[in-house]
Amino acid sequence: MTSSIIRVTHLSKSFGDIRAVDDLSFSVNQGCVYGFLGQNGAGKSTTIRMLLTLVEPTDGDIEIFGMNLRSHRRDILRRVGAVIERPDLYKYLSGYENLSLFARMSGMKVSRRRIMDQLQQVGLADRADSRVKTYSLGMKQRLGIAIALVNDPDLVILDEPSNGLDPQGIADIRNLILELSRNQQKTVLVSSHLLSEIELIASDILIVDRGKKIMEGPVGELFDPSRMVVEIQAVFPEKARQVMVSSDWKDRLQKQRGDTFIFELGREEIPVFNRYLAQQGVDVLAIRPRHSLEDYFLSLTSANQHVDTFTN
Repeated sequence: MTSSIIRVTHLSKSFGDIRAVDDLSFSVNQGCVYGFLGQNGAGKSTTIRMLLTLVEPTDGDIEIFGMNLRSHRRDILRRVGAVIERPDLYKYLSGYENLSLFARMSGMKVSRRRIMDQLQQVGLADRADSRVKTYSLGMKQRLGIAIALVNDPDLVILDEPSNGLDPQGIADIRNLILELSRNQQKTVLVSSHLLSEIELIASDILIVDRGKKIMEGPVGELFDPSRMVVEIQAVFPEKARQVMVSSDWKDRLQKQRGDTFIFELGREEIPVFNRYLAQQGVDVLAIRPRHSLEDYFLSLTSANQHVDTFTN
């Protein structure tokens, strides 16, 4: 039976009048790559900072490894590695010296072989003695992940690990995350705005919008081609809504956005539902099935008004 590594219950965080995280609940299972999705300002980084005790929650509870984070902070964080945005590195030291220094700062005695193994794992063994100031952005990011792994954590938390990287750098981070999950059996929580990348690596996802949970579940279930997210645009949305919510299809309605209704339908159900709407006198302007994670995300969140945020 799969156990939960992270269990978040009714988590909220306010900064003055701003509700950054709003009654958020989710769980992360052992051994999975958990994709944490949301546009800028959706509350991802604030949530991650609460998981790492860098920000105090306003309300709610966090359990990690079955322990309450407030009362078992030290025991929990010993088993967690994290990279928050771009790692802070000593640019005039070598990659090896940086990793060795951070290990000592964590109170760990790590052999040279162990450090070299970590650098080999992230593809930096051949640049171990080069100063970090000569590293590319992607190399710095991989070194940051190596530092997060120096204590051999059970849980790895990565906040926007591919931010600002070129295609090769993004692919390197993707392969590293898959290596951590598949071959080292580590649980990885990764937040990102690179939706196509999350679709390639995540086994489960959480979508947040304006601090609230919109959707959570296994990728295979959310994106089963037999269950598609379908946008239906109506000429008279008030009449269309009345028909929809009084029909047998009402439980398939996910969200309304202006004159557009978001449904979850099987492929073969789309023409059936369209005929039903026509029979009820609902004039349909367009029906748009959504396939990819990006389409799905944009259909469910306010990010459809800010598509440029996710264009790279």
